[in-house]
Amino acid sequence: MSWTHHIHSRRRALTTATGLAAAALLPPAAAHGTASAQGPALATAAAFANPVIWQDFADIDVIRVGDTFYASASTMHYSPGAPILRSYDLVNWEIAGHSVPVLDFGAKYDLNGARGYVRGIWASSLAYRPSNRTFYWLGQIDFARTYVYTATAAEGPWSRLTTISTPYYDAGLLVDSDDTLYVAYGNTTISVAQLSPDGRNQVRTQQVFTTPPSIGTLEGSRFYKINGQYYIFLTRPANGQYILRSSSGPFGPYTMRQVLLDLPGPIAGGGVPHQGGLVQTQGGAWYYLAFVDAYPGGRMPALAPVTWTADGWPVVQLANGAWGTSYPAPAVPPPPRQVTPMTGVDTFDGTVLKPRWEWNHNPDNTRWSVNNGLTLRTATVTDDLYGARNTLTHRIQGPTSTATVQLDHTEMRNGDRAGLALLRDSSAWIGVKRDGTGTRVSMVDGLTMDTDWNTTGTGTEAASAAVSGSRVWLRASADIRPGTGRLGTFSYSTDGTTFTRLGPAFSLGNDWRFFMGYRFALFHHATQALGGAVRFTRFELTTP
Repeated sequence: MSWTHHIHSRRRALTTATGLAAAALLPPAAAHGTASAQGPALATAAAFANPVIWQDFADIDVIRVGDTFYASASTMHYSPGAPILRSYDLVNWEIAGHSVPVLDFGAKYDLNGARGYVRGIWASSLAYRPSNRTFYWLGQIDFARTYVYTATAAEGPWSRLTTISTPYYDAGLLVDSDDTLYVAYGNTTISVAQLSPDGRNQVRTQQVFTTPPSIGTLEGSRFYKINGQYYIFLTRPANGQYILRSSSGPFGPYTMRQVLLDLPGPIAGGGVPHQGGLVQTQGGAWYYLAFVDAYPGGRMPALAPVTWTADGWPVVQLANGAWGTSYPAPAVPPPPRQVTPMTGVDTFDGTVLKPRWEWNHNPDNTRWSVNNGLTLRTATVTDDLYGARNTLTHRIQGPTSTATVQLDHTEMRNGDRAGLALLRDSSAWIGVKRDGTGTRVSMVDGLTMDTDWNTTGTGTEAASAAVSGSRVWLRASADIRPGTGRLGTFSYSTDGTTFTRLGPAFSLGNDWRFFMGYRFALFHHATQALGGAVRFTRFELTTP
């Protein structure tokens, strides 16, 4: 299947009648790896609000190991890839680490003569294998082959276990009750593969289901064994969810049931909750962690309780005929600690980046460092931010948020550009320009790419102001509520207290085809010669 076909099948506009599975309240026993034995006394808050994470985490897979929930997400061209989220209650999440330490899948992921935009880490799978106490991440890259990474702790270190020649598109990894590893995968035609006991090779693969033409596309497999039955949870992009069930084994035959279709979501102006996965709490309750298309911000995780019919089919619990904007919080044991917020201040303390950060493509590791501040040395001579290496990104918190950075520009050289961007396929930035005539702070918009992700505009300076001294504070604010005409604004300060607006408001693009939502981005690149450096000493992400 061609790259173009995959792009458009994933988010083809779909219009059919609304429908939901009928409900009954009979939850089955836990799936393997999520033991249902009652643990410590359960605690619950009054309610939670959706989205549970108002940041861009799509194609979620979710599991529980003991009293801890973990989720994985797509990152495409951002590195490190496949973040691992961690929670103790399914509502409050932190970023624990990344399953794919570097995108070493070809030169295009280095932004070194080629580019890998909208490639890389697509929908993948996260699993835990109790027999060897190991986490597994599995995903295909570039429709060429499948990669498997493992770690004994979610925060890592993660290492590559193997490469498999079959590309398991939109895979779901199952650790069966007898410890056998199976993978469900495919687009419209759904197959199941069995892996070798060590997880390094494919033993067999077999087509198990063909999507009826009346439904169209099914993909995004998640694979479960519940009460001795095998289930493959599938999405109809981007407005439906279906499930397959087999009582005869992992290779079927399977029967199908619709779970949801055209269901109103919990984010005003956003899409239908879909894809994602099912997970069971320690007390036996089931939940569905899906995502909602909510551009320009991206795809936001939303949580809903699930019950089961008497004959073993899952049913999403609704609020007034829709996915609820709030539900009673899951009853779980008290958390051992509070999770690390995804907002707030980072002074780049220590010598490693925190897992909230991801590079645009792989960085040149000789050109940056962290040591109680982030130093970016120019790694590319270009006038094109989309082609510049070592741009460091951070997800934007919705519905609106502001990023402020403190930048020491003492060591910039003539022709250097450094600053803070709102980065996507249509971008703008505020930053420092060092030229022979002096140093000025500038707001630049009109950075654009076409749908093949080639640069069509390198930007135009919309406003500028002369600055003196060695440091400046830069600020970008973004409204990422779903819809058109959402705005970003830029300002600067020379004392960190009084900020001056610079340039016009920037209209954020909300086309889904880039998949990833807008991000804040720290950058420094040369337009004349390498050798310059800047130092970011503080980053702060705040909400109103």
